[in-house]
Amino acid sequence: MVSRFADRVAGSRPLWLLIAAACLVPALLSTLTTYLNSRLTGRGSADWGAIIFAGLLWLVFGALTPIAYFLARRYPVRRETIVRAALAHLTGALVLCVGWASAGVAVALLLNRRPPQEPLLRYYVYWILVNLPWAVVLYFTVLGCIFAFTYYREARERESQQSRLAAQLAEAKLGALRMQLNPHFLFNSLNAITVMVRDENTRDASRMLELLSGVLRQVLQSGKRQHVTLDEELKFIEKYLAIEQVRFSDRLRVQWSIEPAVRDALVPEFILQPLLENAIRHGIAKSSESGMIQVTACADGNRLLLSVQDNGPGYRPVSDSGVGLANTRARLSTLFGEDAQLQILNHKDGGTVATIRFPMRRRIDE
Repeated sequence: MVSRFADRVAGSRPLWLLIAAACLVPALLSTLTTYLNSRLTGRGSADWGAIIFAGLLWLVFGALTPIAYFLARRYPVRRETIVRAALAHLTGALVLCVGWASAGVAVALLLNRRPPQEPLLRYYVYWILVNLPWAVVLYFTVLGCIFAFTYYREARERESQQSRLAAQLAEAKLGALRMQLNPHFLFNSLNAITVMVRDENTRDASRMLELLSGVLRQVLQSGKRQHVTLDEELKFIEKYLAIEQVRFSDRLRVQWSIEPAVRDALVPEFILQPLLENAIRHGIAKSSESGMIQVTACADGNRLLLSVQDNGPGYRPVSDSGVGLANTRARLSTLFGEDAQLQILNHKDGGTVATIRFPMRRRIDE
């Protein structure tokens, strides 16, 4: 809350104007204390000349504070220029002292506050000597405030720039990962079509080309989206599995277990395709019997659980070295950090189950 307030203060008005305006506080306090002192001395009526004089002195100081601001901008404190900066700011403190004393003498003359027997020059020198310690202390106090605000603003700008760079880096990384995935998927599909054409299975090859064109159209039209709803992802997966069912004919069966309440949850686009490809390649394709794949999506507390299970020969660590699964792990790490998990285990009833968990998000939450 404090940082947001400071950002608004630092960004909405010039800093020198804010510091000058802050002198209204001591001006009002000095006016009030002078008024109370004049009433408590027992003279009956308030000394309005002294009251106005006390308030105007601080207002004059406020008008002179831009000296510290502009010198702070012109001579920042850096290790390589510290001597020059120190001399410049000592000069600034003296200029502030002389200016403040000159204005004080002028106000005293206007309000008839100078003792009649006091020579003007002597009175002026007296004011400079009286104001010197105050002027130096207040100058460097204002200077410290200016440097503190300046360094804070620079730190926030660096933090904002680093956040933008990190977001751009993550976006570029995700784009590169998806561009890696698309050719990988296309190569596998075209390879299957080539086998069908070589075997003169033109009907299935034609059907696969038709389905593949629909899948590629969705891939190419996805733009730069990193997230889609689970419902959109499942529609894409249905097309992908339809291609694989043409390849395996009646050897591939698909079961769906999708909770209706999570269909509007956001998932990384194309996140399930590598899991299905892995299940088909290392589960269904290695068995001569009928294969089954079960796709599950459900809520797991405040997380979304997605799983792909097959009834193949089971999981072997060597099968986890493909492009698709490495791509999936990298995308999950980039998008969710340590909040996402990808586990591939042997199922107790046989086969392999790949499970993804990550925080549940919906489009309304973005």
